[in-house]
Amino acid sequence: MGKMERQQEEMGFYGDQFDPNNIIMGRDNNNNNNINNNNSNNINNNNSNNIKEDSGSENYESVSVSVGDVPEPEPEGASQIKTKGRRKRYHRHTPQQIQELENFFKNCAHPDEKQRLEIGRRLSLESRQVKFWFQNRRTQMKTQIERHENVALKQEYDKLRVENIAMKDALRNPMCQNCGGQAILGEVSMEQHHLRVENARLKDELTRVCAVSERFLGKPITDLVGPISIPTSNSNSNLDLSMGRGGLMSSTPPLPLGLHLENGVSSNSTMTTEYEKSMFMQAAMAGMDELLGMAQTDSPLWFKGLDDGKEMLNHEEYIKKFSTFIGMKPCGFVTDASRETSSVFISSLELVETMMFPRQWQDMFPCMISKAATVEVLFSGAGGTRDGEIQLMNAEFVFPSPFVPFRHEKILRFCKQHSEGMWAVVDVSVDMIRDPSFSRSNNIKWRRLPSGCIVQDVANGYSLVTWIEHVEYDENCIHQLYRPLLRSGMGFSSQRWLSTLQRERDCAAIFMSARVLPDDTTVGVVTQEGRRSILKLMRRISNNFCSGLCASSACRWEKLQVGGLGADVCVMSRVSIDEPGEPSGVVLSASTSVWIPVPRQHIFDFLRDEKLRGKWDILANGGPMEVIARLAKSHDGNNCVSLLCPPAAPARESNMLILQESWTDRTGSFIVYAPVDSTSMETVLRGGDSDYLALLPSGFAIADAPINPNGLTLAHDSGPGAGTGASALTLGFQILVNSLPTAKLTVESINTVNDLMSCTIQKIRNSLN
Repeated sequence: MGKMERQQEEMGFYGDQFDPNNIIMGRDNNNNNNINNNNSNNINNNNSNNIKEDSGSENYESVSVSVGDVPEPEPEGASQIKTKGRRKRYHRHTPQQIQELENFFKNCAHPDEKQRLEIGRRLSLESRQVKFWFQNRRTQMKTQIERHENVALKQEYDKLRVENIAMKDALRNPMCQNCGGQAILGEVSMEQHHLRVENARLKDELTRVCAVSERFLGKPITDLVGPISIPTSNSNSNLDLSMGRGGLMSSTPPLPLGLHLENGVSSNSTMTTEYEKSMFMQAAMAGMDELLGMAQTDSPLWFKGLDDGKEMLNHEEYIKKFSTFIGMKPCGFVTDASRETSSVFISSLELVETMMFPRQWQDMFPCMISKAATVEVLFSGAGGTRDGEIQLMNAEFVFPSPFVPFRHEKILRFCKQHSEGMWAVVDVSVDMIRDPSFSRSNNIKWRRLPSGCIVQDVANGYSLVTWIEHVEYDENCIHQLYRPLLRSGMGFSSQRWLSTLQRERDCAAIFMSARVLPDDTTVGVVTQEGRRSILKLMRRISNNFCSGLCASSACRWEKLQVGGLGADVCVMSRVSIDEPGEPSGVVLSASTSVWIPVPRQHIFDFLRDEKLRGKWDILANGGPMEVIARLAKSHDGNNCVSLLCPPAAPARESNMLILQESWTDRTGSFIVYAPVDSTSMETVLRGGDSDYLALLPSGFAIADAPINPNGLTLAHDSGPGAGTGASALTLGFQILVNSLPTAKLTVESINTVNDLMSCTIQKIRNSLN
């Protein structure tokens, strides 16, 4: 069957109504006898004569003979004539039908009868045509994977065989280092023999590093460093195999790009071996090549969907073009691949510096990165720049919902300048490079394939940024409510990265310009230092809010198992002792996500309306809130920071205010707020340090959710530009339940917070009808 499958693939049978079993059973008695006699050559000849060769996807119909029927014998040669007479009809699928079938195949390779009927109804195909298309498509994919694995195993086998032969020859003909002649192993002590083997290994390692560096730099490494001489001596004390400060020997000049151990890398260079560094460099360059290939316009790697016109990855072309140096996709994993290009108000050097500095990277993408740190700088950039720098980094990516777990990854980040004003930064999961089989274990739930950004300076401080995100993850760890959202590319996709980058940079552009926005009431009242202090404070509040939703390790949350609470309610606690920016004591966090059949923009407008605040917020005491100040961060007014005052007398007497930030883009909407006293806010408005202002955030995160996870009901659009007619609303509260860090958390406190959350959700539902 292997030969037959290859023949079918070469003839263009992808996934239409082509059933190999029916074609075989549709032959005459001679073919049946040939099958019983295992004469595969005759079968292949018959098939090749009867199947029309075409590069497209075709649908063949032929008369099948049931297993139980025994036809009468026919003259020799009549089978082909009769077969040619029978096969008068064939159907070619349209490109639109093929694309729709491919899109469904990526999500579900084994559709049931109901799904096949639905697909056939949409594409004007019969159920059996859809069935045979999926059968042949699975067979083709299996064949491609097996062929790729066989090639990889054969290459590994050839490599090991060559190394084995070389090692045997070296042991068979040992050479004397003094005279250069042959020597028997008995003349050399075992210790010296091991040293010579180690020396040979280091020489081979040096040769490989030099070859990699030559590709990396574009010129031989010998042009940059002098010749390296290795002394020969039969004395163990003089046989220097150590790695000195400058390179292999302390007398040699340092290698460029941080190839030496101490000056160019980090002081903690023992974390990564030289072999791993060489392996990481090769993986980084392979990842860079893949990133550049996927960023090319008009590439067959991408095609646009019929429904929304969004670009989607062509997995067949991807497997053909790029070698999976981090292993095949684990069974059951879902692929999330996206590409987005946009003009952003940022220079290429500024974006590169932001990506290579963890703290700036984290601040540039709030509510996406909860924690980031550089583990080790493997190779420093050339000439004091970021060109050629390779870092090992730890990062924690979050999505604002307790139903989507955060992703903690150790990534390899490589930065490269390709031309004047053009840079690229690529990320790859480290664990997959070290051990591709690691992804098949139960310890891994996601992995990052080569992803990153390519930035090109254009004019007036703007750059053209192309962002590519390619991740594989286990969908079983994600709640049903958010699976369609993540599959649509709105979760951890390139659209979310670029939308966040544009929002932050637009805010910076507004602050840099002298133009006064109509919605901004702080111009002339709050100084520039005060505006920067407010934005810094709101960034910290937003990050703490998102970390409380997804149990991020950045704030050391501890999940609680409380009886009586719903399975969809996440309750966590942590103890804060003299932490800057946090009140001391026991802090409780409660969050949940619900499905609401209302468009996202409608919910966002309702929750940020100060006049309607009393309908759901207990701090408003049933009345509207007064806007004391509003700091605009965008031209449309959706992105702003507001300082609100509750209407009730007790709140005014206690000098309590509400500091709130609201923003929205095409991937989601946020409303985050925190109570604060007026005295502290006056200090911040004057430009004082906001790091020590203790706040506990609460708020909402809203995302599009067109499918009801319970009834699987599609929601209709509510009008032009309204987006989907349903939303996933996430609500989170953080409350100080006891100011004593040693206090015990009681069930009454948990029930109180749970009741508050349930009451707020019910009030929102009633207000939105």
